Order: sequence, then C-alpha cells, then structure tokens
Amino acid sequence: MEIDTSTKGTSKATAKASIARAHYQTVVHSGSHAIIADEPTELGGTNLGMNPFGLLLSSLGSCTAITLRMYIDRKMWVVDEINIDLEVFEVPDGNQIETRIQFKGDLTEEQTQRLFSIAEKCPIHKLLAGNIKLETKII
Repeated sequence: MEIDTSTKGTSKATAKASIARAHYQTVVHSGSHAIIADEPTELGGTNLGMNPFGLLLSSLGSCTAITLRMYIDRKMWVVDEINIDLEVFEVPDGNQIETRIQFKGDLTEEQTQRLFSIAEKCPIHKLLAGNIKLETKII
C-alpha cells in the first residue's frame, strides 16, 4: 500500500534506534548525538541507560525547561534555576504525566502564573497533548 506523503508536514527531527543481542541495550541516534536506552536489571536489562518512559519524560522536561528559560531570558526576569520533576502514571483510562516545576529566583505571583501557562506551550507538551498519528512500516 502506498503512503500518501502529501499530508505530511515538515520534519522536526529524525532518530534511529538499534539493538543487538545485549538485553536490552539500545543505541539511539538523532542528528550527531547518541544515547543508550535500556531496561533495569529486574526487567532483564543491563541498566546502562534510561528506560523508554524515562526518555519520554526527559524529552518533555528538557523541552519545558528550555521553553521557560527562553521566555525568562527574553523578559529579563531573574531566575537562577528551573527544576522540573516528572512522573508518568498508569490510570484507568490510559496514562497521566504529572509535571512539578520549581523556580529559584525573584518572581512575582503574576510572573509565576505566566510561566505556568508558558510551560504548557513547549512543543513536546503540545505534541503529547495533541492529536498524534503513529505510522509503522516494515522495510
């Protein structure tokens, strides 16, 4: 079956994951960077890298932090540090990601509330909260 590529938008990133026989070490490449994903030893892995859920949360956390830092810098607000804790839960109707953000700096309540709304505008947050179409092919 031919895939209609006319509906595809602009590519934002590419990645390649490769796994050999080592349980379950996977080398993931994107651009000129590489990371190791793995499973903990209690699941048969070697625990040499984050598991896929950790990688997903890392993507959301780093995107949120970068988005907030860009906004803070543009506004010239005094924020020395942004800390983001994330956790994914299995819930009855699917999954839920909880994000907790802490700012170390000199912010008013109004600025903090504005940053709360900015946090949900990071591209990965919008991707995860939006309508995602997944397409898998065997090549």
